Amino acid sequence: MMPMTGYERRAATMADVPAIHELVAACERELFGQVRTDADRIAADLGRAGLDPAQDTLLVFAGATLVARAWADRRSEADVHPGHRGRGLGTQLLEWIEQRARTRVSQTVPGEDTAAVALLRSRGWTPMVESWQLGIDLPGLPEVPEPPAGVTVRCFRGGDELATYELIQDAFDEWQQRRPPYAEWAAHTIGRSVFAPGLSPLAWHGDQLVGAALTTADAMVDELGVHRGFRRRGLARLLLRHTFRAAYEQGLRSCSLWTHSDTGALAVYQRVGMSVQRTATVFVMPPGRPG
Repeated sequence: MMPMTGYERRAATMADVPAIHELVAACERELFGQVRTDADRIAADLGRAGLDPAQDTLLVFAGATLVARAWADRRSEADVHPGHRGRGLGTQLLEWIEQRARTRVSQTVPGEDTAAVALLRSRGWTPMVESWQLGIDLPGLPEVPEPPAGVTVRCFRGGDELATYELIQDAFDEWQQRRPPYAEWAAHTIGRSVFAPGLSPLAWHGDQLVGAALTTADAMVDELGVHRGFRRRGLARLLLRHTFRAAYEQGLRSCSLWTHSDTGALAVYQRVGMSVQRTATVFVMPPGRPG
């Protein structure tokens, strides 16, 4: 990796989370017109199992101001402040990611970020998975269907943590590449300050948890999972409708979620009235590139 002329660089620590969040927020406002990432999510990424911040993160400063950052583990992310683009920083961050990688890493790029898509493609990164953000407007109080026989629904509460983790991971094991340890999962979901238990319905069959929709305070459904033995009974639709109603009752007038092509769930969400609002692509690094 060539020296970044005019910039200083070092690894990240947890103390840098506020500055990283400020950088990411500036990038998201430029790209989306709003901030989508919270500081807890950035802290959770720095605490990912297997990621060594001293080796696997990079911060770039112009004087005392953070203007770019990257991290690389099994996944990777990179951001350059809008005011410092066009100076080769994005290319150098990507080179650093490729050199740091201990395996073929992936990176998710929003469809709106055409420059990043072009850069990845120019270096041989290839699309692996397509992702979609779906949303629904809530102009009136949503109807909630009756649950299947023997199933009850209530909101997430203290004591549900481990059962929810096991349910979600069992459901996701059909397509996810690794099963995150509990602490990592919790930091990315129920441990974030934006997690909203009152918007997160759980479906129970007796004392068995059979479905969950974990949702943030802005009505973004972060994770939705249904027990394999209770699928095709309308539980996903039931949980979403409970989320929609709870969001409406709290004064929210829309709800959204992300899904991707590996889950096969796009049609499920469309059938409850959600529609695609934006897209993203997961790119994977070329074979033989890790340094």
